[in-house]
Amino acid sequence: MTTDLADLLGDRESTVLGFKQSASSRDKIGQAICAFANDLCGRGGGDLLIGVDDKGEPVLNVKAGDEELRRLTDFRDSGQILDRPSMTVETGTFKGRTVIRINVKASKTPPVRYDGVVWVRPGPTTRKATREDERVLAERRRAFDGPFDGRSIPGSTLGDLDLGLFRSTYLPSVVSAEVIEENGRPEELKLASLRITDLVGIPTVLGLLVLGLDPSAFIPGAYLQFVRYDGTGHDAPIADDQELRANIVDLAGRLDALLRGHLHTQVVEEEGFRERHRPDYPLAALREVCMNAVMHRNYETSYAPTRIAWFADRIEVTNPGGPYGQVRRDNFDRVNDYRNPSLAAAMKSLGYVNRFGRGIGRIQAALAENGNPLAEFFIDDLSWSVTLRRAA
Repeated sequence: MTTDLADLLGDRESTVLGFKQSASSRDKIGQAICAFANDLCGRGGGDLLIGVDDKGEPVLNVKAGDEELRRLTDFRDSGQILDRPSMTVETGTFKGRTVIRINVKASKTPPVRYDGVVWVRPGPTTRKATREDERVLAERRRAFDGPFDGRSIPGSTLGDLDLGLFRSTYLPSVVSAEVIEENGRPEELKLASLRITDLVGIPTVLGLLVLGLDPSAFIPGAYLQFVRYDGTGHDAPIADDQELRANIVDLAGRLDALLRGHLHTQVVEEEGFRERHRPDYPLAALREVCMNAVMHRNYETSYAPTRIAWFADRIEVTNPGGPYGQVRRDNFDRVNDYRNPSLAAAMKSLGYVNRFGRGIGRIQAALAENGNPLAEFFIDDLSWSVTLRRAA
């Protein structure tokens, strides 16, 4: 006995079930297929039943012959819906009457577009995707591929990694001494197990960022640009201009020396006629801002560097990549998510990040203790900027 689709799928429209009285509107059907393929709510796709009205009742005399089935199946290969949807078209029974069922599987490569437009189904109706919807879908696609920092980089070899640095610094930081001593595996397996290379020995994004001899040769945006202005605007004379092109381990040392070299310290009087030396900016806050920018930036689709612009009255640190995952403009100081999870773990092991989720709090506390105004955060869809203002 054939199962009635009303019993199997329900008789109310939802994120996974849609109704059309007929197949007369090709655009409406294409948009619905596109929306189910995008699967915004993560339910695995959905079903479109043709021959059912919006109250969940079957209509009379729906066209369900072979020609109509072929015409609807054509959506799969017509090129109007890209990437190509995975779908089946067949007849079925709904409340005792014949209908056409289009079952659409969730795409592994969202966002899917119908005639160049992304359509989604956040509820019982289909609509155009918002910018936030498209961001969610794009991140889901990356999740299917795995995080970018775990992917291997074709064309790179072990010769592009500083293996001496791996043995002397990285391996002891990530793996306990006891495990290293007990572990008799060859170095190639150690590199692969720590995601520095893939299983065939090709360096990953993580490996090149942390240990690469020149990461920017393979990841164009993997460098830091520092500009010191002799004034308060971008039109002021430039006092210092440097590009730091180095792996994370070497970058940390070079950045620390650079920041220390540009800090000015003044003597201030405190209660009881005591004096102390106060820098323009607390080094701990500067270091935290810069290393977090390096950790969270978008290495995948932006070739722009992480930028430090040092003015007479403030410092602006900008990195490519807006809010990611669960992080939004209204919750970034409370919610964590990681665009580069393997890099974040590596920087934590190396001591460049003290505790996940505490960076902003540490920055603000260090600024307040030094007498600086609190840091200002400016976030849009493509970048993240932090402004630190000089102590009065």
